[in-house]
Amino acid sequence: MSRNFLETESPKWVEQGIISAEQQQQLLKLYPPDAKAIGLLPLLGSLLVGLSALSLVAANWQGLPEFIRMTLLISALLAAYSTGEYFLRRGNQSVGIGLVGLGLLLFGAAIILTSQMYQLIGYDVTGLVAWAVAGTALTYLYGSRFLFVLTVCIGGIVQGYNTGALGAFSYATAGLTALGLGYYWWRHPDSLLGGVFAAGLLWQTGLLINFLHIKITWFFVPAMLIYAFGDWQSDRPAGRAMQGPPLAAAFLFMLGLALYGEAGSYTNLLRPPLLAYLAALVVVLLISLAGKRARGRLESATDWLLLLPGFYLPGGLPLAVAALVVLYAYTGSMLWRAHREQNEERVTLGTALFILTTMVAYFKLTWEFMDKSLFFLIGGVLLLGLSWYLRRRNAQAFPTDKNQ
Repeated sequence: MSRNFLETESPKWVEQGIISAEQQQQLLKLYPPDAKAIGLLPLLGSLLVGLSALSLVAANWQGLPEFIRMTLLISALLAAYSTGEYFLRRGNQSVGIGLVGLGLLLFGAAIILTSQMYQLIGYDVTGLVAWAVAGTALTYLYGSRFLFVLTVCIGGIVQGYNTGALGAFSYATAGLTALGLGYYWWRHPDSLLGGVFAAGLLWQTGLLINFLHIKITWFFVPAMLIYAFGDWQSDRPAGRAMQGPPLAAAFLFMLGLALYGEAGSYTNLLRPPLLAYLAALVVVLLISLAGKRARGRLESATDWLLLLPGFYLPGGLPLAVAALVVLYAYTGSMLWRAHREQNEERVTLGTALFILTTMVAYFKLTWEFMDKSLFFLIGGVLLLGLSWYLRRRNAQAFPTDKNQ
């Protein structure tokens, strides 16, 4: 419940005699106005100050003597951490964590600049891994969501630099991100952190697939392992947030196959050895199903419909049609589950995905041979009709909301 919701709804409750005016004020006091928005300002401010300092120093770095450079780096670090600790001890959590985050950014800048001074950065990524280690340690030390997100970003930057500039993959960085931050999220489940953490892991997974030069569909084995991790989380919203990025990646992949699978020129990039791929995917599926069963969420196993390996079909129209079938199966199952669970938000999401799939199917199957004016006319009528039908179903499924 938010303050905005209380400010909107509580006057009606007072008029209807559900609560008294005094109780309304007591409820409002529980939710201070704009506390979160105000709390974010110091964090954003610290980031801007850090970027400004980095830009200024970087522009004049080469002209400074080494002694001055080292003095600047150490002084900036000590100032950021000590003032951050000062504010934290006085109860100003937002400013304190913001300054600690600034110190973490300066620590990374110090590693890069020091390595440049002694020409080390082009040969070894160990220093940058230390940056990720420091971020993980600070996340545990202060228990901060901001530092968690910052460390996920740092891990992605370190891995991106390593694969892009050094032509190697840092398994230490990947392991530190997966295990270090994964354990923290497991002990402190949070929806926002779950989504960010999963996105960060997917980014590093994509870099690994590119580094190994293997078929791109291998990406979905570790991606669905991340999904399965969410199945074992007892906090359902946090676990679902963890599963969002892998499902979004699988949906976009299938959507891309539906749109461009007919070309067939790149289908060889999609097909790993069948038995090895299916065996790996089945192992992850079993881990996922075990987690769903342990948490009583077996009905969500329909998410795995997106992983049906339709890309083994011959390239061309069969591949595009197979991708559309997978998309319809997934969106249909999502709508079925949403209506069964009376989950209005999921109904809205499922409806949007279903309409998007229908648009793609209509475009693929009619664009080349149908008159363009007739194409748009029928497409418009189809979407309007579909929208009316789905809204009618939603109104029937959630009559209480309509009455309100």
